[in-house]
Amino acid sequence: MSDDANPRLRDRARTEATILAAARDVLAQTGFQGFGVNAVARQAGCDKQLIYRYFGGLEGLVDAMGAELALRLEASLDAGPTVAAPTYAAFAEHLLLRFLDSFRDDVLVQRIAAWEISDASPLVARLSRARGAAMLQWMARARGDLVAPAGVDAPALNAVLIAAAQQLVLASSAMGGFSGVALQSGQDWDRIRAAFVRLVRSSYAEPAPDA
Repeated sequence: MSDDANPRLRDRARTEATILAAARDVLAQTGFQGFGVNAVARQAGCDKQLIYRYFGGLEGLVDAMGAELALRLEASLDAGPTVAAPTYAAFAEHLLLRFLDSFRDDVLVQRIAAWEISDASPLVARLSRARGAAMLQWMARARGDLVAPAGVDAPALNAVLIAAAQQLVLASSAMGGFSGVALQSGQDWDRIRAAFVRLVRSSYAEPAPDA
């Protein structure tokens, strides 16, 4: 019998979805300071015992949220135009710009990223690991067999570029700009995108063949 034909399984799936949505709402509204089983149960309008029954408690609920956020991140990264990257530089450029757009569009993920820096709690670490694993999986799938030019430390360079994109988005939300550069209008972000493209292309330029 399929889940759709089984009322009990269908009701459980609906309740789990309601609890997860409530957990996202509580996290977005209060941060981890106000995040707990009681707060999520109140937001979901359910008995807190259901959180223990379906998720095993707060840590299991956070794990489920992490898995859901990972799927959201992958879907967001895949939502842009499909690009057949002929070189590693083209792949890195596509990766960075898709991450920038995805991160700008997801306020909850922005808050989680900020908490990663300011709050070293185990719950934050669980969500961080899920987000990081999804990013690495997407990168590996998108990269395929492409290899960075010889002598380029691609993991370190990509980490620096992604961290820069993340910081600029967080600064935009908090202050509207960074280091004297406005980060509010579409034109502002076009300027940032152009700067990232230039950085990526120069960093991953293939060495000129010997004359």
